[in-house]
Amino acid sequence: MNSYVLLALSIIGEVFGSSLLKASNGFRNLLPSLGVVAGYAAAFYMLSITLTELPIGTVYAIWSGAGTALTAMVGVMLYKEAFNLKKMMVIMLIIIGVILLNI
Repeated sequence: MNSYVLLALSIIGEVFGSSLLKASNGFRNLLPSLGVVAGYAAAFYMLSITLTELPIGTVYAIWSGAGTALTAMVGVMLYKEAFNLKKMMVIMLIIIGVILLNI
């Protein structure tokens, strides 16, 4: 499978796991807790496969930057967290930073 497809799936797994952390209520709710573990397990497994073909700096920059930005957006949409100019600017800076690291 294409390394970038695996990286994208890894990011989705990380965002899935991170998004369920709040719903797990400190790992007191079983189903969201299992989702956290499954999401992170899938994310790290696919990330490790991705690293067999792509450089770690590139992979980690994309994975962490995209994961952070997408998780922030899930927080806004799913958990009704505030979305303001400051948050938008920070997310844009993360995306710009990832792009610059890959150029």
